[in-house]
Amino acid sequence: MVFLKLTEIPEEFRKARPILKKINDAGFKAYFVGGSVRDSILNKPLHDIDIATSAYPTEIKQIFPKTVDTGIKHGTVMVIDDGTGYEITTFRTEGAYQDFRRPDNVTFVRSLEEDLKRRDFTINALALSEDGNIIDLFGGIKDLNNHMIRAVGDPEERFHEDALRMMRAVRFASQLDFSIEKNTIDAITKNSHLLKKIAVERILVEFEKMMLGKDPSIGISEMLESHMTEFIPESKVITEALNDLSDKKFLNIENTVQLWSIILFTTKQKASEIHSFLKKWKTSNELIQNVQDTVFFLEGMRSNRINNQLLFNTGEKNLENALHISGLFEMDVKNYKKDYEKLTIKSNKELAITGNDLILNDLAEPGPQMGVILKRLKEQVIDGMVANEKNKLLEIAKTIKEL
Repeated sequence: MVFLKLTEIPEEFRKARPILKKINDAGFKAYFVGGSVRDSILNKPLHDIDIATSAYPTEIKQIFPKTVDTGIKHGTVMVIDDGTGYEITTFRTEGAYQDFRRPDNVTFVRSLEEDLKRRDFTINALALSEDGNIIDLFGGIKDLNNHMIRAVGDPEERFHEDALRMMRAVRFASQLDFSIEKNTIDAITKNSHLLKKIAVERILVEFEKMMLGKDPSIGISEMLESHMTEFIPESKVITEALNDLSDKKFLNIENTVQLWSIILFTTKQKASEIHSFLKKWKTSNELIQNVQDTVFFLEGMRSNRINNQLLFNTGEKNLENALHISGLFEMDVKNYKKDYEKLTIKSNKELAITGNDLILNDLAEPGPQMGVILKRLKEQVIDGMVANEKNKLLEIAKTIKEL
């Protein structure tokens, strides 16, 4: 067992210390656990503060007047303190994992060691006491110092408990710029096929976090070498893309639109293929549209076919996405940003005429004809063929109607 005293306790922990004190004063043990403890050692921003305790859920509900049963079946109760909610989970052991995703049952225990030994990696199996002592039972501090991702105990057991942990390993390696310990990566290679049993949505979260990490090339390399890419959605395209990107150490991806645009532009996917591809990854319709717009603009850059219509349809945000990642492909950004700023209008709302104006002037009725006229007017304004003025647009609309 290794103890390390935090020289300065982060504010997030200080605010929650009264919760730990109240549990300790009631005769139980309580600790901050998991990623927040790891990040405090690494001097990184803290996110969710997790608390683990020897007190059972019914006992926590007796100690605190305001609680919510957020996951009481698995030992989690939320305590409301001064308007802030803290999730408190009882120390537990877990039964067999028949589906490689979740335990068949959990058993509440009083032992911190029993609770920590079921966690995924040593760097996440750390506990912080109320007085600032870090309890390390599995060499997590040493692995943090050595920049190493290592499974707690037998890595095959950990990955059979939850196969998503294999994705978490490469994600942490990317985010922290760490290496994966040999026995751990060997177990990932042997068991990578188990990813087929994991919900796409869960894989999506870990994959995106990995690709947005400090050094995605680490995670990319480990995914390829361990054959993980063969067992995730659209494996052929993903494998091809990651192979192409594996030698690009500084991808500098800022958001998920850029991430998927890079993958789909790299593999030269067509418009219909982009939609189908991202649907299989269960991404949102908004992201699909943004990726399509970004990839279309990159294709226009590659073929030197950028015009005002494409600039307008791409929009400012996706233009910035395209220009940001174009450096990966050594493409000339030219004056596209300035050309966009020169557009007469930059959204449909800025067009000086509406469907209601067409109705009031007997130029169209609600329906397809109205849409066609507004589209033609917008295109002419964007191309600078007509001023964005209502009266002039009404004149043009009359001409279009008579065609």
